Amino acid sequence: MDAVTALTRRVSVAKLQEPGPSDEQLSQLIGAAVRAADHGLLRPWRFLLVQEESRNRLGEVFCEAVLADSATVSESVQQKFRNMPLRAPCLMVVIASIQEHPKVPRQEQIISAGAAAQNIINAAYALGLGAMWRTGDMAYHPRVLKALGLKPHEELVGYIYLGTPVNQPGEPKAVDVAPLLQHWTNK
Repeated sequence: MDAVTALTRRVSVAKLQEPGPSDEQLSQLIGAAVRAADHGLLRPWRFLLVQEESRNRLGEVFCEAVLADSATVSESVQQKFRNMPLRAPCLMVVIASIQEHPKVPRQEQIISAGAAAQNIINAAYALGLGAMWRTGDMAYHPRVLKALGLKPHEELVGYIYLGTPVNQPGEPKAVDVAPLLQHWTNK
């Protein structure tokens, strides 16, 4: 698949199943991630791989976080949080690892980590994998961030769920791009 086709045809895939990405595919995904725009070549990102039994442990962390906020959460809601990481055979946690730099502000480094995440989901599509970038409360909860080992200078950019699509991904909806591009003149 050529790059433009991958970029213009990619769709998120919510229903994923085994198999997850192979080791070779994971290397290709990270290889794509590190090609993200990166002012100063700081590589302000890192990635955590959550597979197999680690998905259950992450679900327990999610449940513990919800219970820390409200001890009266029903068992069905607790189970929902436990099951979140089980939506795919593999999760990749994308973390912005911000560095002090006189010319590269924090915001640019977070954007670069987001570009790395986007490269991962684009590469996944090109490789025939399904991918879904998710955030939500569990991407920002202090208990979750601590359990994942984030440092004070780091932010979780998202969880990328990876696997084999349960169904053939649908066609992307057409978007009229003409109104999105404007010509600027300084008059």
